[in-house]
Amino acid sequence: MKIGELSRQAGVPVETIRYYEKIGLMAKPERAENGYRYYRQEHLDRLLFIRRCRNLDMAQDEIRELIRLAEEPTADCSDVNALLARHLSHVRARLDELKSLEQTLVNLQNACSDPRTIRECGILGGLSDELATIPAPPVPDNHVPGTHGSGHHD
Repeated sequence: MKIGELSRQAGVPVETIRYYEKIGLMAKPERAENGYRYYRQEHLDRLLFIRRCRNLDMAQDEIRELIRLAEEPTADCSDVNALLARHLSHVRARLDELKSLEQTLVNLQNACSDPRTIRECGILGGLSDELATIPAPPVPDNHVPGTHGSGHHD
């Protein structure tokens, strides 16, 4: 199939397919004499796998590692389990951050429950006051080196 058909079947933009080829997540397809790329079922299967992983918010390095592990079907799956455990830990940490963010936003919204002028706005005042007290953001604990922003890792 041509790239447009692969794109349609996988629900992934053509540009994304080309990007995945460029970074090595997908094998480059064969090219016909006319220069068209022709994809096989294996390309569609890989693209759907990548899409499922991205839907789980997995980073490219995590996906690359899962693909590498999948290519060793007789190996012990403990490495896959460990990768998923690290990813789950990262997701839980992000959930904690989002809960804190939610509470901050609720507090700000509560600061402006009565009609006021912009000058008296509790939300804008709270945001200005909070800027002076916000500590530097902590360095996130990456669960896979080089993914989800800069930071240290296990």
